[in-house]
Amino acid sequence: MKTREEHLKWCKERAIAEMDYYNDPTKAIVSMMSDLRKHPETNSETLVSLCGMMLMTKQIQTRQQAINFLEGFN
Repeated sequence: MKTREEHLKWCKERAIAEMDYYNDPTKAIVSMMSDLRKHPETNSETLVSLCGMMLMTKQIQTRQQAINFLEGFN
């Protein structure tokens, strides 16, 4: 099993790849929400809720905003 840090790195990389593939910053947040649940140390309702709030309030509109948000996870 990956360490928490390795898993978070993978989550971020996959989120950016999804965003770039679809050219849609919201895809990064949806990907992150999904992948956080796949490791016992990142499966947090708080983290998933934070992602959900970012989607609902439409605070992520650009690629750079999505990257800045994802980089905040540690």
